[in-house]
Amino acid sequence: MILVTGFEPFGGDPSNPSWTSALLAQEILRAEGREVEAVELPCVFGESAAVLREALVQLRPELVICLGLAGGRDRLSLERVAINVDDARIPDNAGNRPIDEPVVPAGPAAYFSTLPVKSALRALQIAGIRAEVSQTAGTYVCNHVFYSLMHELSKEAVAARTRGGFIHVPYDEARLPQGSTTPAMAVRDMGEGIAVVVRTSLETAGDAKLPAGALH
Repeated sequence: MILVTGFEPFGGDPSNPSWTSALLAQEILRAEGREVEAVELPCVFGESAAVLREALVQLRPELVICLGLAGGRDRLSLERVAINVDDARIPDNAGNRPIDEPVVPAGPAAYFSTLPVKSALRALQIAGIRAEVSQTAGTYVCNHVFYSLMHELSKEAVAARTRGGFIHVPYDEARLPQGSTTPAMAVRDMGEGIAVVVRTSLETAGDAKLPAGALH
């Protein structure tokens, strides 16, 4: 079982391409005969993690890929690390705005993704889909979910069977005004890209040694 999650709209946007692309990835992968379930998460601190935990318990997936929107980026961002801090620049959809609070009290400072991010990056490049390895998932609900996911997957009974991580997607270019210069991507490419990451993760035990770091 493969679990793919996306978020409901937030910040006044009418839609969220993370959820649209999650549904597209589900469609693509199911057409290949794979067992996939897409789950929409609320853009709310705490509640999003609770919905994710419930899905993990019910589905017992072998692979989990959570998706979120990173407006301003122009490619799929394979997130490398989740940090144990909530620091919200804007309120979530329930009006919560935690500042400098831990995602998990007494949890470790950070978790690394257990997806083969370098191998996935190479596979995406071969497929002609813009992508990068990102060193930060921010400190909003996306990072909250990413850290919560990796915390759950760190537990001994789960860690033996499940890998997981987080991908940020850009704005959907079809939703932007004509002539807009805002970085974006076709949502079909997002869905195809997520499917590439799923296939690569299922087929790759380790990870490739490729340069994909950042100078700042």
